[in-house]
Amino acid sequence: MPTVETVRGPIDTADMGQTLMHEHVFVLSTEHVQNFGEGGWWDEDERVADAVQKLNDLKALGIDTIVDPTVWGLGRYIPRVQRVAEQTDLNIIVATGLYTYDEIPHQYEHRGPGLLLDLPRDPMVDDFTRDIRDGIAGTGVKAAFLKCVVEAKGLTPGVERTLRACAATHRATGAPITVHTSVANQAGRMVLQVFRDEGVDLTKVVIGHAGDSNDLDYLSELADAGCLLGMDRFGLDIYNPTASRVDTIVALAERGYADRMVLAHDASCYIDYFPGVEAQAAKEQIAPNWNFTHISKDVLPMLREKGVTEEQLRQMLVDTPRRYFE
Repeated sequence: MPTVETVRGPIDTADMGQTLMHEHVFVLSTEHVQNFGEGGWWDEDERVADAVQKLNDLKALGIDTIVDPTVWGLGRYIPRVQRVAEQTDLNIIVATGLYTYDEIPHQYEHRGPGLLLDLPRDPMVDDFTRDIRDGIAGTGVKAAFLKCVVEAKGLTPGVERTLRACAATHRATGAPITVHTSVANQAGRMVLQVFRDEGVDLTKVVIGHAGDSNDLDYLSELADAGCLLGMDRFGLDIYNPTASRVDTIVALAERGYADRMVLAHDASCYIDYFPGVEAQAAKEQIAPNWNFTHISKDVLPMLREKGVTEEQLRQMLVDTPRRYFE
């Protein structure tokens, strides 16, 4: 039986159950917390307890697994996530990779083939591979997939280098890839360009935030290439209202793409883009449905009402996530 790594260790992919494919436990700048966490907005024990409650509430709604693409650039800190995982039955699958819209960190800038420290291969590949094969930072927790980004700036040298490092790691380990993309420049096409050149198995690629788009031709093109469509920002109506996201999924399902869509919110238990009680309240006022429960409580009933079948929903929530990790 194929297995997938979670924070608590490997499980059979058959035990993933209903899976949300793009959620975060914490989005935090580790340096921000370490240097400015005394301003009353950060309490480690309180935040861990709150995360446990939110994930237990999600589990009670029938969701069994979340896939967490929090990597360097989003504040990945596995010991904190381990504390949460120990107190919930919900599975948490974590990633390796790099989150950058433009330049790569200085720690990689001058190291690699043809650079100041001329190495035989990109050190990012070694680091990502170690996370997958050996575990992350001595925790024993292994990454199960890769994460990279193509945003509004497109294929900057740093972004392209990161994509190619993820592609090389994918070839070496078989780990699938999720790419944060911008729909304004239809960045999914840039992902295809690089990954085809790198020989990536496109059936193991999620085009993240594809659900921000309602362009059926663009989305069909990505799906026809073999990619999975990340319909994964439910509740972030500032990018695309829920009703439009639902209509797009319905239309794609009618075209036969139900098995190439995955669902999520891109929500988090806590995100320090909005530190402090007042800022968190403002976030909830601007995006009141941007939380882990919106799909289960609101979106699935809307999809059913518009004719999406239980088999199609199972493909999006169970079968396709499982296939991605097998």
